Amino acid sequence: MAQVSEERENRVDATGEEPPAASGTPGPAEDGAPAAPEFPGTAGAAGRTPVTPAASGTGPAAASEQGVPTPGVSTEPAPEAKKASKAGRNLPAAIGVGLLLGAAIIVSLLTVRFIFIGIIAIAIAVGTFEFAGVLRRVADTRVAMIPVLVGGQAMIWLAWPFGREGALTAFVLTVLACLIWRLPGGAKGYLRDISASTFAAAYLPLFGAFAAMLVPPSDGVGRVLTFLIGVVASDTGGYIAGVLGGKHPMAPTISPKKTWEGFGGSLVGGVVAGALTLSLLLDGHVWQGVIFGVAIVLTATLGDLVESLIKRDLGVKDMGTLLPGHGGIMDRLDSLLPSAVVSWLLLSAFVPLG
Repeated sequence: MAQVSEERENRVDATGEEPPAASGTPGPAEDGAPAAPEFPGTAGAAGRTPVTPAASGTGPAAASEQGVPTPGVSTEPAPEAKKASKAGRNLPAAIGVGLLLGAAIIVSLLTVRFIFIGIIAIAIAVGTFEFAGVLRRVADTRVAMIPVLVGGQAMIWLAWPFGREGALTAFVLTVLACLIWRLPGGAKGYLRDISASTFAAAYLPLFGAFAAMLVPPSDGVGRVLTFLIGVVASDTGGYIAGVLGGKHPMAPTISPKKTWEGFGGSLVGGVVAGALTLSLLLDGHVWQGVIFGVAIVLTATLGDLVESLIKRDLGVKDMGTLLPGHGGIMDRLDSLLPSAVVSWLLLSAFVPLG
């Protein structure tokens, strides 16, 4: 029915006139056999909107409308369709998964903080598999998996002892390896596949390497927590404000559920979290925390919008199904990845490395 309705609207838009109404009697099948019965919600063989018995003035539905009871047909009104939750997802599952992930991160930071780099490496590897799989299924685009996976791990782990130089060197070598890896596949789709491979290497492991660079300093636990709490506060504040009072879409063609009210909630949450964490965990100034919070909200929101655009371009709802209530790993990394870059830059400028 939705397809027929869309076709009807397209004809109205194209001609400026309303198309003629469907005939009240179904036509015969093309082979001369009696036409198969049509049911509400399906189109006929010639693409006509089917006519229900009620529309033709006969049948059980019409009799019921006239007050005549029909054997075997209930006269009770149909229950209203269950309204979709304003949360837009399985909230208990989402909260449970979020708490488990948060607990794992906190335990790693409070025991051996370098374990957090391993968590980043695993998340980036899984996210790369998800992203490459979606590109292959829906866009016939093939990421150079081996170079991107191996090079991605090199970016993250080399960022530990060598910082930016190690991550950027591994990234350049990864792109070079992708160029060579794809050569045997021939010219068809070469630029498309190399572009996707380069984007995957930059968007996932290179951005993730900046999160890994927050760990090595002596106050690395405070830096990581400041980064994570800022992003979580931004997402949570925006989610609550959007669900409770979201009325004005922020980017309706990209993410219809994202509202300006939600963005305001993100600002409140991010600024409060930034002011508290940067001053309490890193001995910074409150004004620095305010700037940090605003920057994190902007980059987290940008990450959400970019991920929404990618999914709309590919025609998918989620990048994966690994995390109940959330989607895939990629669906949780969207706001974290660009925020990791900005967090490292600002924290390096505001708080001297210890």
